[in-house]
Amino acid sequence: MAVGNVAVPETIYAIDGIRLSTTAAGVRYPNRDDLVVIEIAESASTAVVTTKNAFCAAPVRVLRAHFAEAAPRYLVINTGNANAGTGADGLKRAEAICMALADKVGVNANTVLPFSTGVIGEPLNSDAVIAGLDSAVSNLGADNWLAAANGIRTTDTIPKVASQKISVTGTDYHVTGISKGSGMIRPNMATMLGYVATDANIAPDLLQEMLTAINEQSFNRITVDGDTSTNDCCVLIATGKADASVIDSPEHPHYQPLFAALTDVFVRLAQLIVRDGEGATKFITVKVTGGKTTQECCAVAYAVAHSPLVKTAFFASDANWGRILAAVGYAGVEDLDTEQVNVSLNEVMICQNGSVASDYTEAAGNDVMSRPEITIHIDLARGEASDIVYTCDLSYDYVKINADYRS
Repeated sequence: MAVGNVAVPETIYAIDGIRLSTTAAGVRYPNRDDLVVIEIAESASTAVVTTKNAFCAAPVRVLRAHFAEAAPRYLVINTGNANAGTGADGLKRAEAICMALADKVGVNANTVLPFSTGVIGEPLNSDAVIAGLDSAVSNLGADNWLAAANGIRTTDTIPKVASQKISVTGTDYHVTGISKGSGMIRPNMATMLGYVATDANIAPDLLQEMLTAINEQSFNRITVDGDTSTNDCCVLIATGKADASVIDSPEHPHYQPLFAALTDVFVRLAQLIVRDGEGATKFITVKVTGGKTTQECCAVAYAVAHSPLVKTAFFASDANWGRILAAVGYAGVEDLDTEQVNVSLNEVMICQNGSVASDYTEAAGNDVMSRPEITIHIDLARGEASDIVYTCDLSYDYVKINADYRS
């Protein structure tokens, strides 16, 4: 079960210039939606970030090459097979899917970007994907965001959707996005897969800058198990349908409200991934303040968030807070004065000036640890920088899910 508020928005705004479809191609399992196609208006700007894993999947390599050559018009996404660790054969299969879709819709193959997610190291059933394209193309529609969110799921227990509408000086803008991810989550750029679109008119270079910056505040601040996927990709699309006025710099009066709305959508999608972490029972925010730099705050936050001992203590609702101190201590902060460090769990101060807080009780600690949503606040007391990482606990079910993943 996912943790906390994971509800699909009551209103999912269609984005003018985007159509989506979902179909069951039988890539791995029968009678399960596993193929999604997204059509992008010809006038749109598109930005992309991809995994930094050296063993990146074949579709990621093809995507990078295509994106460098032409503006994307179509995205094609399959689940059930990652097409990673598949060598030259995997590249041929990814290219064949792009060519097949391009032929059906009358565009150049390099305007099609492929995405895959699922089992690593097995040949992709590209014939099944290609056979499913007719159904996918014929069912393209503007209101299929939720269906697409379901179509890109693997071990996800919920569809992940976020949507917002904002008005800026008389212009209405809409932002809608979907993502997937539950395990193998320690993005080193984005999430497993994420797709966000807006009808704003944003210049391509600026859109890429916005995606990179927003990604650092959202998908690059989550971890379930510390594993960076071979297939991580995130796409941000601006169709330009809402207003003819091009937003081409941060000084444009519409830039900041749009940046904030996009950030809200990205953070929501990122948090949904953690809330749906494989076997998760707790949603944990690790907030680090008082650092000299953002980098050292992030290093401390990730040390705590990645620690199996910390994560299992949260699963057990056991206020074994010494594990948190140990993780802070090995995070690599130079010249850390441990006698200045304070740590709180929600409203309960557990460590003050490097040792147990004078009014701390085990009962108070265990009470906080039993809650489904917990904030660990670590104050390093050495500067003005801060950062936040979102994570979850590590449960029996995580082991079970991943032990049985290929069955």
